[in-house]
Amino acid sequence: MKIRLLVWPLLAVVAVGCGRKAPDKEPPFATPSVSINHEKASLGSPIEVTYRFAVLPDARPLTENYRVFAHFLDADSERMWADDHPPSIPTSEWKPGQTIQYTRTVFVPIYPYTGEASVEVGLYSKKGRVTLAGTDRGQKSCTVATLRLLPQSENVFVIYKDGWHATELAAENAAADWQWTKKEATITFQNPKRSVLFYLHLDRQASAIEGSQIVSIRVGDQVVDTFSPSLEEETIRKVAITAAQLGTGDTAEIRLSMDKTFVPALVPALNSKDRRELGIRVYHAFIEPQ
Repeated sequence: MKIRLLVWPLLAVVAVGCGRKAPDKEPPFATPSVSINHEKASLGSPIEVTYRFAVLPDARPLTENYRVFAHFLDADSERMWADDHPPSIPTSEWKPGQTIQYTRTVFVPIYPYTGEASVEVGLYSKKGRVTLAGTDRGQKSCTVATLRLLPQSENVFVIYKDGWHATELAAENAAADWQWTKKEATITFQNPKRSVLFYLHLDRQASAIEGSQIVSIRVGDQVVDTFSPSLEEETIRKVAITAAQLGTGDTAEIRLSMDKTFVPALVPALNSKDRRELGIRVYHAFIEPQ
């Protein structure tokens, strides 16, 4: 049984713009900005990060697809974690004068740091980086927002109760962990006696289960959500649960159910000796009181 500490969310963030324009012979392509839905966030909590790139009217179109790098830095400008990703629209399709905007959910890692953090962004590929308007950090990156990181105070304890396998760690990153479910898995937590938003960050083994896999989320006898996880990428599911659905008890319970499971040892393509029954792989389960 594993206990995870969850944190209550706080206020909204005010984005900050870039500083001076860096002296660079290459003309800037776009002006980046970032806004975050919390100006303060505790370690382990989810934040909603909105990325915005305003392509300059006289920008020369990009001929290849660049990725966005987003680095979260401590007060000494040391990188704590990153949210590198492809933008919602490939950069080769961006047009002069166009604004690209999209939002991603990012979980703040349990990192040994609290205090002021900054966010720098840029565009990169194997060929290098794109010059952005206002670049001031060097290496064609731009500081675009700040965020105050808080310790895990006012914690909500979430207990991975029944139907869970032991925690596993990523070989390349000891800070990344997950737990596989069985066919059914239960989470319990202190009842906040008000409506909550339940975050479930997961993926599935696409090569082990043919077709769709249906996940049901139940609170008591009520099904509050049913969905099919993506075949190609991780899924972050956000489920609104009312205070009435949580009941009046001191603790509340959420039950996950899968219509299909698999045993790795019985899937030739996996070449595994693992004989556990596996459902979905869960990275984060978070309760956000509203």
